[in-house]
Amino acid sequence: MEALRKRASPLAVRWLGRVEYGEALRLQREAADAVKAGGAEVLYLLEHAPVFTLGRNASPADVLLPLDRCRELGISVAESDRGGKVTYHGPGQLVGYPIVNLSPDRRDVKRYVTDLEEVLLRTLQDFGIRSARSDRRERVSSVWVGNDKIAAIGVHVSRWVTTHGFALNVTDEPIANFAGIVPCGITDGGVTSMERCLGGAPRVEDVAEVVGRRFAEVFEREIIAS
Repeated sequence: MEALRKRASPLAVRWLGRVEYGEALRLQREAADAVKAGGAEVLYLLEHAPVFTLGRNASPADVLLPLDRCRELGISVAESDRGGKVTYHGPGQLVGYPIVNLSPDRRDVKRYVTDLEEVLLRTLQDFGIRSARSDRRERVSSVWVGNDKIAAIGVHVSRWVTTHGFALNVTDEPIANFAGIVPCGITDGGVTSMERCLGGAPRVEDVAEVVGRRFAEVFEREIIAS
């Protein structure tokens, strides 16, 4: 008898446009509570207003600019309960926040992070960009083009429901602001973008569409209307 094919779990993929960091945290908390209560999973895709975020392993020394200078530049500073150190989010960067339940068959945080990297690798390949996981530092969850990081990952998992996620540099606009921090604690590599790799920038929303499809593929989800 032919084995029954596992039915894919439904996933809402929502493009939110420009969202303040605090508002995105609120949306994630509400979605995580809903998923824990048996509600539908969601992948939020968006851009942030300029912000330096400090993960659980961050040191204040990783922010190189004084707070007054950050304010002058219009960059806020926010603490976060995600893993990792300091990173930057801003216009021209696609941020993804998957709120998914890893139970019962994906209860492995390392696998989850590896799968997020796979989503980004496949997305970049779709645009003709060859990229790779970090293979030379202590295990920094990220995606690289040569010696330059193009995407970062930082997650939080509670009762096997995920929050936070990944950030992919689409245009060159975010690049200059990484000079204000030690991104993810890394001092021996640079930062790049899809625009820099391609010689022209795709629309962030177009990249988001590809990311949504690749996420559903890697995580064996079925995209539903939201």
